[in-house]
Amino acid sequence: MSMNMIEIERALRSLRLSGIRATLETRVLQAQANQEPFLDTFSTILQDELDRRRSRLIDRRYQQSGLGERITLADFDWRFNPKLPRAACFELHTLNFVAEGHNALIIGKPGTGKSHVAKALAYHATLQGHNVRYLEADSAFGQYALGDATEQRHQMRTLLDADLLVLDDLFLARRISDAGGELLQSLVHQRYKLKRSIVVTSNRVVQDWGKYLGDNTMATTILDRLMHRAHLLEFEGKSYRLKEAASRLTGLVKQGESKNDPAAVD
Repeated sequence: MSMNMIEIERALRSLRLSGIRATLETRVLQAQANQEPFLDTFSTILQDELDRRRSRLIDRRYQQSGLGERITLADFDWRFNPKLPRAACFELHTLNFVAEGHNALIIGKPGTGKSHVAKALAYHATLQGHNVRYLEADSAFGQYALGDATEQRHQMRTLLDADLLVLDDLFLARRISDAGGELLQSLVHQRYKLKRSIVVTSNRVVQDWGKYLGDNTMATTILDRLMHRAHLLEFEGKSYRLKEAASRLTGLVKQGESKNDPAAVD
């Protein structure tokens, strides 16, 4: 017995085939208008379902990642600081380092684009099917220290399971708590054994990490594992944020001058 469209939609809903449901009527009209062979129409309908599922999966990965924005390397102004390691950034963008279980340390002055590159890598990894976790490092370590044992175990499990972990602006506040230092050491140690990648960005040179951790031995242990299989990128140059702030200030001054200029009044 054949089904009418209402019954077909009900069956598709029951089978959770939302991609087919969303385009079925259009595809039927298209097939009738073009007199397409059945298999061509059927394959198109199946592709609609696959596309819908992939889109929803990507959205779910993005929501779970902790990223607050969808940033890409195409958005980055490479001309502002032409000496940045552009080739190395695009090499990381291939995500070969994730497949190999290597790490990346992006060290340099504030405002030079370290976080932008790290977020772009993280977002691209979600699009490529990877389980990603992005953290503003100092803030996340502080929240971890306030959690109870159950919450800490759950957070640790989540961070260890990720294919790619991004720790952004490590040591931004100079000193992290003892619990935060222990978390960092444990994450680096266990992810090293699992061959799962970490990207770290920091304004602090690695030689000073012992001071910010309050423990030189811990810093040595962390760096030993973090840098064993690592890409080290140094970002030097002018602050892009200061440039944007100066541009906004110039715009406000010009706007004020225009308002105070009698010739500008009709």
